[in-house]
Amino acid sequence: MRLVFVIALLAVGVAVSTSGAVGILRMPDVYLRIQCSSKPVTLGALPVLVALVIAKGPVSSYGGRALIVAVLLLVMNPLATHALARAAYSVGIPMWSGAVVDQAAARAAGPTAAPHPGGGQPADREG
Repeated sequence: MRLVFVIALLAVGVAVSTSGAVGILRMPDVYLRIQCSSKPVTLGALPVLVALVIAKGPVSSYGGRALIVAVLLLVMNPLATHALARAAYSVGIPMWSGAVVDQAAARAAGPTAAPHPGGGQPADREG
């Protein structure tokens, strides 16, 4: 029964990683490619690491290391992805022309470009 779970988790990990590779090839700009590369790393590697833990046991040297790698992956991958996207944006790499809105540019332009959702500036309201 354990072998069935291991094979299923490995299949899920390989499928998600493959879809991420296809997404990297298909996406038009660097920001969408960053998204297509970060999510499959997390969602593709975690099932493989969990399959290793199930196959070898959590107390074995392989299982313990796989759990440590999984925790580090869950923490560091979103942080690294965010830093990479921010660095690309701050350097001035253009967004895809079909992008709907550039929220960071609206925030940087000041309060006149992006009104407060409540209808006015937060400082104008009386409590």
